[in-house]
Amino acid sequence: MTMEFTDRVTRVEPSATLAISALATELEADGADVVDLSVGEPDFPTPQNIVDAGQDAMDAGHTGYTTSAGILELREAITDKLADDGLDHTTDEIIVTPGAKQALYEIVSALVDDGDEVVLLDPAWVSYEAMVKMAGGSLSRVDLSGYDFQLEPALDDLADAVSDETELLIVNSPSNPTGAVYSDAALEGVRDLAVEHDVTVISDEIYKEITYGVEPTSLGTLEGMADRTVTVNGFSKAYSMTGWRLGYFAGPEELIDQAGKLHSHSVSSAVNFVQHAGIEALETDEAVDEMTEAFHERRDLVVDLLAEHDVDVAVPEGAFYMMLPVDDDDQAWCEGAIEDAHVATVPGSAFGTPGYARISYAASEERLEEGIERLADEGYL
Repeated sequence: MTMEFTDRVTRVEPSATLAISALATELEADGADVVDLSVGEPDFPTPQNIVDAGQDAMDAGHTGYTTSAGILELREAITDKLADDGLDHTTDEIIVTPGAKQALYEIVSALVDDGDEVVLLDPAWVSYEAMVKMAGGSLSRVDLSGYDFQLEPALDDLADAVSDETELLIVNSPSNPTGAVYSDAALEGVRDLAVEHDVTVISDEIYKEITYGVEPTSLGTLEGMADRTVTVNGFSKAYSMTGWRLGYFAGPEELIDQAGKLHSHSVSSAVNFVQHAGIEALETDEAVDEMTEAFHERRDLVVDLLAEHDVDVAVPEGAFYMMLPVDDDDQAWCEGAIEDAHVATVPGSAFGTPGYARISYAASEERLEEGIERLADEGYL
């Protein structure tokens, strides 16, 4: 039997980051010592108090279905968190999801129809493109690589890309894969264009709690943006809860009503006891601060190590990634790096920006030093 697959599936490629991670796993299974700088995952365990809260919730019998949008206690804790960020949302304007990726998928699916235009800021996280394509949308892309990955100097380029035909603009600050944190002036430029052309904006703030000496602004706090911004966040990065799969989004109630249909008919709800652990996580500041300080030190270490090999990079202000300039054929560079040096990175072309490789410094200082040394020894720096 020959199966025929839908256009919405065949028009997208598998996740490049997960593909590289799978290749690293295969090499390790064959006995190779791979320095994996490809993974978008903190290398810290989930804080024990969060683990205990999840276990206590299971012991208390919180193992059944919850309301589709999430338990009220967690949505109340999220509204408090958002209020601390300057955002005013009620519990009826929040949906709790199995990971922030699911939140983004539901938003895009609810807003983007066949032929609708979506604007991305490149480099852009790999799954944005796939989600838009699966929804039938078309892409207009703005290249930030010529501006050290900052948005403010590229506002004229963004203005050329955004029009009355634009349905959606996706902003991710701090950024995956660059670690850039967009300035208030940049976000005000986004606001002006969104208001002028009546565009909805997704503000993906999954790395908001991981920054180095800067305070990122939530886009929805700007005048004129409250009713046109959908804020996405989650627990995977800041609280090292990747495997728990817990995220959320907040937006206008009319969007919540429509996206809620997809949510209820697909995943039903996020896991009950995981939601209880999420409440505990939102009360955990110390662990977040400790992890962020470690990432800060690692960022500085990698920047210094690369400088020793005369490699300059745009220094990230958040998240735990940086973009390494490599050969024009970044795919071949990354494949060679993992085969020859046993160092896993992700091609920049996967993010819409050829000529770079994304490296994650969510690894120990010892492994980061080993990885940079191997790349240098094998002629990749």
